[in-house]
Amino acid sequence: MKVWKLTGAKKLVCSEEPLPEHEDGKVRVRVTKVLVNSLDADLYDGTAPCKYPLIPGRYAVGVIAEDGAGAYLPRGARVLLHTFRPIAPNGTSKRDFASPEFEICGLTRDGFMTDFVNVSPDFLTALPPSVSDERALLLHHVAIAKAICDALESKKGQHIVVVGANLVGILVCQLLIYQQAAPILVDTMQHHLDFAKKCGVYYTVLADNKALENVASITGGRLADGAVYVSSAIGNAPELPFRLAARNSNVVIYGQPAGGLKVRLDLAIRKHLAIYCVENGFGYLDTAINLMANKAVDISPYKANVVKAAKAASLFHDYPSRADRGSDIVNFLDLM
Repeated sequence: MKVWKLTGAKKLVCSEEPLPEHEDGKVRVRVTKVLVNSLDADLYDGTAPCKYPLIPGRYAVGVIAEDGAGAYLPRGARVLLHTFRPIAPNGTSKRDFASPEFEICGLTRDGFMTDFVNVSPDFLTALPPSVSDERALLLHHVAIAKAICDALESKKGQHIVVVGANLVGILVCQLLIYQQAAPILVDTMQHHLDFAKKCGVYYTVLADNKALENVASITGGRLADGAVYVSSAIGNAPELPFRLAARNSNVVIYGQPAGGLKVRLDLAIRKHLAIYCVENGFGYLDTAINLMANKAVDISPYKANVVKAAKAASLFHDYPSRADRGSDIVNFLDLM
């Protein structure tokens, strides 16, 4: 089988390796497609830290490749592979509550750029026929958006500022609209905001020196009833949601910033803001499938760019300079 490994910065090597041996309690999956985004490109470029060698590919779908997985997962069943895996306590030492609670496939452990993987059924979700492979590869992002919305505890009719007009930010806005709230999407890039309007986001504000005034004009001078900061959206100041949120409101900070995230809290303290942090959407994947099936989110405006795995290095290399980075194109690797 083919396995793709990062052996160093800008070194993606494809090699032929034996099929993984059978492991008790696990099932063999044939990986069919992998999502590529900015973090994958940063890992390839060496600007995001990781331990080499590393099999990249954080988000993937595949099919069950062997019998004996049970009626729930018969041979040939399409599945979503889970990216986030809880780290089990080792039972021999005191737990450091500052240490990570999850391993992240394709970042802190090997990912899915390989023909076959052995996976516990606990880390697979069966896909209904109504959810295509491309849509399924965005389910982790929908799960993250739902986790963010739940942390906000927004109510019908409330204005919620979402800072960051990337995929996660737009999905958060769509779910807030589904919950009958009124999101206000803020970003430094006007073309990102223009695309968000095509995705159904009505209120958009450019993150410039008039952002506060423009948000106030939408909210009747009250500012937002809550706010979200999407750290994976490039170029937006982390303190901006604190400026745009009303006193005593909730602010959710989302992300997995590999290089850390520096945030000044003096304004948040003065305004008595409650800050919640979301790292992933663990536990929300089944909900995400239902939300997608019920059309609570709409990814149809996005264009799919499907590239054969043999051209993965070129995609990773060119990604940072692409004009569509973080905009209206979603990139997939086809491993079949």
